[in-house]
Amino acid sequence: MSGGLSRDELVRYGRHVSIPEVGLRGQERLRESSVLIVGAGGLGSPAALYLAAAGVGRLGLVDHDLVELSNLQRQVLHDTNAVGTSKLDSARARLEGLNPHVAIETFETRLDSGNALEILGGWDFVVDGSDNFPTRYLVNDACVMLGTPFAYGAILRFEGQASVFAAPGGPCYRCLFRDPPPPDLVPNCAEAGVLGVLPGIVGSIQANEAIKWLAGIGDTLAGRLLLIDALRMEFRSLDIAPDPECAVCGPEPSVTELIDYERFCGGSPRDEAAGGGAHTEGAMHDLDIDVHELKRRVDAGESFQLIDVREDYEWAICNLEDVGARLVPLATLPQAAESFDASEPLIIHCRSGPRGDRAVEYLRAVGFDNAVNLAGGILAWAEEIDPAMPQY
Repeated sequence: MSGGLSRDELVRYGRHVSIPEVGLRGQERLRESSVLIVGAGGLGSPAALYLAAAGVGRLGLVDHDLVELSNLQRQVLHDTNAVGTSKLDSARARLEGLNPHVAIETFETRLDSGNALEILGGWDFVVDGSDNFPTRYLVNDACVMLGTPFAYGAILRFEGQASVFAAPGGPCYRCLFRDPPPPDLVPNCAEAGVLGVLPGIVGSIQANEAIKWLAGIGDTLAGRLLLIDALRMEFRSLDIAPDPECAVCGPEPSVTELIDYERFCGGSPRDEAAGGGAHTEGAMHDLDIDVHELKRRVDAGESFQLIDVREDYEWAICNLEDVGARLVPLATLPQAAESFDASEPLIIHCRSGPRGDRAVEYLRAVGFDNAVNLAGGILAWAEEIDPAMPQY
């Protein structure tokens, strides 16, 4: 897009144009620019809304999930009427209604090593709204290889982070986080929770960084990590320098093509991961059983102990009490395990698998050699055995 702003655009963006640092040329630069947002969830929602409202000419969204009721506490792109529909369809309708001057492109797929360079290529700026480590490392590496800066954001409970990575001369995500944390160390938002307004704060900061970069104004967060504590309402900024030994952006990179990021981060495609944490199938572990085997055992009247290691509020949404499940939140497992019968099979389940894996690992370490995890958790049961069961 080029040329002067139309009368409608002059009115719509008047509060921008009247800022000396932006002016007509800055607004025209926004209209001539493009931003790709990875994830139409908690972070992607405010980022997309504010970038569309600001008049970024071309806006892309990558997601593969459906809108769930549990999303609406923080994912403000979507509303109650959109529950059960594609997040991208919901997002497109909202953004086109907000600003018809913005061209919306959607990519309804899971971002992976096979498609990331193609999808992320050709954009002026990327906003990473993902919620898992494999996707963060993937976005970082792809952006470094493409030479495209991106706004990073992360949230958990009351705490958030934001920065700009892969800018010329600046650090990348790997300069700060050379290696991913152990997969069991950091809980995801489904397990630990997140204050609904926090992604609004962090996602808006990501949009702010994109706007400044595209308009060529101000100082971005490149070279700095912004730390946000919403409970105390404190902001801190830490300086970050490029790592001369960085495996991706260093002078002698050892990672020159995209890798298997699930393996790199020690997880599996079954983890509660990109795009809001929906259940996805992955290869079963040796210590897993699937939901069809559990159903067979129930129907056959076999004797076993079914332990649900989710939290009280999750149990209230949906549970397997009618097939004998007992609620034992993961944090209370060591004490509750004293009441388990070591002579009967133990079947552990959580929402989608990861907490069940941890519970089985602990139980086997303390002598329950017959403990197994229900692959895919209660989400798999809802999808494959009982479609009427509520999902979250």
